[in-house]
Amino acid sequence: MTTVKLVIGDRLGKGQKVGAGAEAAGAEVTVIAGVAADMKLGDVMKEQNADLGISFCGSGGAGAITAQTKYGYKARYGMRSIEEGVTAINEGYNVLGFGFMDKEELGQKLIEAYKAKYNG
Repeated sequence: MTTVKLVIGDRLGKGQKVGAGAEAAGAEVTVIAGVAADMKLGDVMKEQNADLGISFCGSGGAGAITAQTKYGYKARYGMRSIEEGVTAINEGYNVLGFGFMDKEELGQKLIEAYKAKYNG
């Protein structure tokens, strides 16, 4: 499989730590700049033909729901733990909505789970 393409959108314009963890696990990462970046997640995923998207906001849902509604991505949202994200990937979701969790470990574990599922 080619490199996993990940897009990160954070309501507060963050996401750099998750991106660093994902890059360490071998992903090609785009962190959308600016406040309300979560609402652009689906647009940027579509533009880049991304494999996976992560949205961060207080509820963990707005950007993921928007990506699902606008482009038909399979989204799970309202997540608060790394384990929930790994489970969502294993269940075939490609847009993940979290409450604020800008942690390197999250990016690393999600990319490892994605590679394990789709690379065998």
